[in-house]
Amino acid sequence: MKYRIEKDSIGEIKVDDTKYWGAQTQRSLQNFVISNEIMPKTLIRAITAIKIAAAQTNYTLKWMDQRRMKAIVQAGKIIFIGRLDDQFPLKIWQTGSGTQTNMNVNEVIANYANKQLRQNLIHPNDHVNMSQSSNDVFPTAIHVALIEVVVKQLLPSLEQLINSFKKLEQRFKDIIKIGRTHLQDATPILLSQEISGWRSSLENCKLQIVNSLSSLYELPLGGTAVGTGLNAPKGFDSKAIANISRIYQLPFKVMNNKFDGLSFKERIVSTHGQLKMLATTLYKIANDVRFLGSGPRAGIGELILPANEPGSSIMPGKVNPTQSEAMMMVCAQVFGNDVTISFAASQGNYELNTFMPVIAYDALWSVQLLNDAIQSFNQKCVKGIEVNYDRIKLNLENSLMLVTALSPKIGYAKAAEIAKYAYKHNTTLKKAALTLGYISEIDFDKLINVRKMV
Repeated sequence: MKYRIEKDSIGEIKVDDTKYWGAQTQRSLQNFVISNEIMPKTLIRAITAIKIAAAQTNYTLKWMDQRRMKAIVQAGKIIFIGRLDDQFPLKIWQTGSGTQTNMNVNEVIANYANKQLRQNLIHPNDHVNMSQSSNDVFPTAIHVALIEVVVKQLLPSLEQLINSFKKLEQRFKDIIKIGRTHLQDATPILLSQEISGWRSSLENCKLQIVNSLSSLYELPLGGTAVGTGLNAPKGFDSKAIANISRIYQLPFKVMNNKFDGLSFKERIVSTHGQLKMLATTLYKIANDVRFLGSGPRAGIGELILPANEPGSSIMPGKVNPTQSEAMMMVCAQVFGNDVTISFAASQGNYELNTFMPVIAYDALWSVQLLNDAIQSFNQKCVKGIEVNYDRIKLNLENSLMLVTALSPKIGYAKAAEIAKYAYKHNTTLKKAALTLGYISEIDFDKLINVRKMV
């Protein structure tokens, strides 16, 4: 393997000559050999977009010449579209400010640009990082990357799942089934009403996620090292952020108090809290679906779930609710990520939070997990749900809780006695009611009308 010698403030170091990164990236590779989690590519894209926007702004404000600006922008665009993904190998377990990843992007842009220029005209710190610090770049990148994946991936996938439930509501609007509370029989409900609860909760989750993004659109770029904006020209923040908005076609805006943006992460905590809320809803829906589809003969068995793969290596013909199980595991991971993010956000000491890489990783991971799981659950489960009409009818007719409709006529105590009698003697509610003599057959038939009960 051929090497070249790169230098930084620490000294010289060997770097694989086929790589575009420089000394600081190489040192991080050697000093942080911890697990396998590397910086998400969406975050690298966001940092790269900041570099493009910063170069354009520095040129506009006459801090950078046109040739250097164009070289940085052209190199950045190559990275932004994923052409150099293999040049960003650093682990998330590094410095808590994300400095080494910021420098990884700076070095790759500089070396790639210099190769195209065929001269060393671009310096990673002096030019690519001009008017910036890792301390304002990295939190800005988290906001940008998180907004991008939530708005352009998660929310559309969630809307597709909501639409699938709307279609099920329409398909099953006339089906009356027994309701359940406390895992016990309750009064009747339309299957469409039950599904409408799932759909409505998802709609509320979507609304809360969208609302939480308003403060996340605020970017602390321009705060540089500690929030004061040292070494950045006046007006840099607003112009650079306008450039970022053009790149992403999203309405980013200047964060007025950059001391907040560098040292506090409450905006990310808030948005991830809404992702956790979505996870609680998805967990509940997936759990309901698997229980309603349990059986097929010894369970509830009211829903028929798609048979996507064999469910057992020993029991022939067994089919399991695998999409529900996958969704529920994803939700469990999101719950865990929320704990990590919340704790990491509390580690903002003085002018900087130094747990930012794990905040970025877990927040973006949660979005990816939820997005992928929602798409899979929708396509491989929800869209293929069918109804076991015979089981629904049997469960409804056998339910003792239909007796609730008699309470206004004969009172709670007598209605309860009818239910207990029917259960003890394994008979119908009607026979129990007539045997006890608490109501006439005419009145019983008039009151026990499941269509009116829903």
